[in-house]
Amino acid sequence: MLYLCLLFLTTTAAQIPSASQQPSPPTDIFLLAGQSNMAGRGGVTNGTLTHQPTWDGVVPPQCSPTPYILRFAADLTWVEAREPLHADIDFLKTNGIGPGMPFANAILMDKPGGRTVIGLVPCAIGGTSIKEWQKGSNLYNHLLSRAEASILRGGKIKALLWYQGESDTENAEDSELYGGRLKKFLTDIRSDLKIPLLPIIQVGIASGEGEYKEGVRRGQFGIDLVNVMIVDALGLPLEPDGLHLTTPSQVRLGGLLAHAYRRFPSHPLATPLTNAAPISTIISTFLLSIWWIFTFLFPFVIIYFPTTLKN
Repeated sequence: MLYLCLLFLTTTAAQIPSASQQPSPPTDIFLLAGQSNMAGRGGVTNGTLTHQPTWDGVVPPQCSPTPYILRFAADLTWVEAREPLHADIDFLKTNGIGPGMPFANAILMDKPGGRTVIGLVPCAIGGTSIKEWQKGSNLYNHLLSRAEASILRGGKIKALLWYQGESDTENAEDSELYGGRLKKFLTDIRSDLKIPLLPIIQVGIASGEGEYKEGVRRGQFGIDLVNVMIVDALGLPLEPDGLHLTTPSQVRLGGLLAHAYRRFPSHPLATPLTNAAPISTIISTFLLSIWWIFTFLFPFVIIYFPTTLKN
């Protein structure tokens, strides 16, 4: 509760500086949301002497900073992105390496020439359940307000990367209800962002705080919304706590997320990615068929059949 109050005050009190104080805005913006494995705990272990969580400070090459990858800071300014990405967002926890930077660096390699600037909008908070992300909650409003503020100076929101669910493994009811709650959250955030086909990549959880991990995973893999993909973190090595991904695992996950993003159509908002055609596509195809019949086939029938009858 204390964290949520501080988070609310940070969001509402922050003022957007003038454009001259900030770097050029990004062109491609990605939202990062969920809990600790999205915020990043790679390289975070309990200190031998202090027994407090500490980050080892190791930044692999795939997470290296570049002027072409920016981070939307807690004060709503764009700054050059550096690990840990969530240091000023999930600030009550010790943050380390997450999947955001390796994802961004992988995507940047697809777009050489310096014309693309990637913007990462960290919003993940460790230890949160899907109920705490429902519409109207502080976390939901925080994500929405940061997303809206991120595009004020230009750029487009390209996708939401979502990694959450470990906290919902603690009891059977939350585990079984996870899929429905997640679907509602994803539908609501798309609606409030006014991007109904926003590409979303979720991560299948690799661990859990309780024994009901499989129920959460069933809910994740059961999401049937268009333009929603899932990559599976199951099997990636974990830190000694058995809950958080190691730094190499986060680098691997970032690559998997980038690979999934590449599978979206070039214009995903116009071309939904789904195994089944959406109803709008079916209706459009039907109307096109009717138009074709009346434009081309019907005149042929009018001309041909009277001639046939006369013969």
